[in-house]
Amino acid sequence: MQIETLVDDTAVAQRAAGFIAQQARAAVQARGRFVFAVSGGRTPWQMLRLLASEDLPWQAVHLFQVDERIAPAGDPARNLTHIHETLLATAPLAATHVHAMPVEAKDIDAAARQYAQTLHAIAGTPPVLDLVHLGLGPDGHTASLVPGDAVLGVTDADVGLTAPYMGHRRMTLTFPVLNRARCVLWLATGAEKREMLARLLAADAAIPAGRVAQQHAIVLTDRAAIG
Repeated sequence: MQIETLVDDTAVAQRAAGFIAQQARAAVQARGRFVFAVSGGRTPWQMLRLLASEDLPWQAVHLFQVDERIAPAGDPARNLTHIHETLLATAPLAATHVHAMPVEAKDIDAAARQYAQTLHAIAGTPPVLDLVHLGLGPDGHTASLVPGDAVLGVTDADVGLTAPYMGHRRMTLTFPVLNRARCVLWLATGAEKREMLARLLAADAAIPAGRVAQQHAIVLTDRAAIG
């Protein structure tokens, strides 16, 4: 795992946007497309706003979600709402290349299976994401893989559903697909992340974040989080 420490969350967002753009250009040159998945969070929204103005081969980019709350369209709790506001409002990314988690479906179990099928259709069988962006929760969760949830034990599906967490059930990518990614980009900023960042860097499997493969991972952090 690589780690880069920057001044603050704005600098982290800028570096992350540039890094994703670089990875996108390399992936398109090597394989003809760039398939990436993003999580939510304050710093990531800054990152996506900056990414919209980067020089990417947008016609070959596919965007997936790492996780999403089961909530109505447009709900401010939805990650997709913020993805639209920050990235999709200005980036020339085709609507057919934006693969939103179908959390509004009546049959949410079937919807999770459907999303896994979409992953397979775009990213291969088994699906391999070129880049997955992850955040780090104060309880050590990442994506919507939270401590104690049964979804942590899923090994035979790339998409799972959680129990209620902070008011919502969620749809989430699972460890198998996260651990196949060609690159994992962690953003961890702020003093409240200090303890869990240390445990992530130590690959502490007692927290969900510590169970994500580290051999192709980079952590972008700030001075407050690194201590």
